[in-house]
Amino acid sequence: MTYSIREQYEQLECSILSPFAVKARDSKGRLRPEPKDPIRTDFQRDRDRIIHSKAFRRLKHKTQVFIDPEEDHYRTRLTHTLEVAQIARTIARALRLNEDLTEAIALGHDLGHAPFGHAGEAALDEVMREFVPGSGFRHSEQSLRVVDVIEKQGEGLNLTYEVRDGILHHSKGNADLSLDTRGPSTLEGRVVKIADRVAYINHDIDDAIRAGIITEDDLPQDAVSVVGKVLSKRIGAMVEDIIEHSLPTFLDPECAGPRGPSIRMSEPVKRATNQLKDFLFAVVYGRDVRGVAELKQASECLKELFRYYMEHPEELGDGAWHVDTRNQAELARRVCDFVSGMTDRYAQRDYERKFGRLPTRSHLPS
Repeated sequence: MTYSIREQYEQLECSILSPFAVKARDSKGRLRPEPKDPIRTDFQRDRDRIIHSKAFRRLKHKTQVFIDPEEDHYRTRLTHTLEVAQIARTIARALRLNEDLTEAIALGHDLGHAPFGHAGEAALDEVMREFVPGSGFRHSEQSLRVVDVIEKQGEGLNLTYEVRDGILHHSKGNADLSLDTRGPSTLEGRVVKIADRVAYINHDIDDAIRAGIITEDDLPQDAVSVVGKVLSKRIGAMVEDIIEHSLPTFLDPECAGPRGPSIRMSEPVKRATNQLKDFLFAVVYGRDVRGVAELKQASECLKELFRYYMEHPEELGDGAWHVDTRNQAELARRVCDFVSGMTDRYAQRDYERKFGRLPTRSHLPS
């Protein structure tokens, strides 16, 4: 019997991956059944579909924390995504989990993020509730909507259940890391969830130092005494700790929780990670300091654009599928799709076209 390259690789997965890893041949499948690829597994195809999507390309012009800095080394939403994928793959490989599934979830986890970073997400959440009380905007839900509905002119990417589940449940907001039962159903998804936090904590600190908002000496000393003061040391300490304290739960049933193996940190490193996260939310995100004050103007830009398109739905573009403009909830969702999909610079240009002026913004020091 002749096996395809895909089938040979699927057999290889079964022989080398952990018994707790998701095997591609055991996927719960897609929303719409389709023929298998002769070369790539389903998770490899999902990864490729995400990389080739328009939403993925737009991430390079979406803010991580700082808007349009003059200096070239600040993170964008795309570089954040790549750093998450790298960290997640390292952890997945060490635990013998499915790297292809892990990478696909990581690459797709922020596809639905709004322009202008945290402030943009908060602005869209507020303005959605203005038109549809009880609704709102969460980038994790929007990321799933991007891959299910918005991409390919309304057809979606038709990804596997496991990738879609990981994308939907990756977000933690500003909650502390925990080992509770909430979150992705797969270990690979849980790896991405913790890798997302490791990535953004460390690179946002690095960017805030570059911007002159904080210095290394401002970091919580209890935290840096555990994980280190330098970026590479902190990431290395966190990743090694995750692997060291997760691996026993794979090998010894007595170390596993009620859900089986878990992705975890030691208490000292988890405490230090939470302290650094709290420090960022208190000192960097959304504060009226140099380099972040322009986020307030940016959030008003998105709200005004949203209100404009609610009054002028005919301008949503040729790519929009039919919307019943008499249904305010449906129209607001479509406007939210359009505005959240904008890049920073597209939103700024569109604002200028609509209102004859640019939203106020400041420039970071180079």
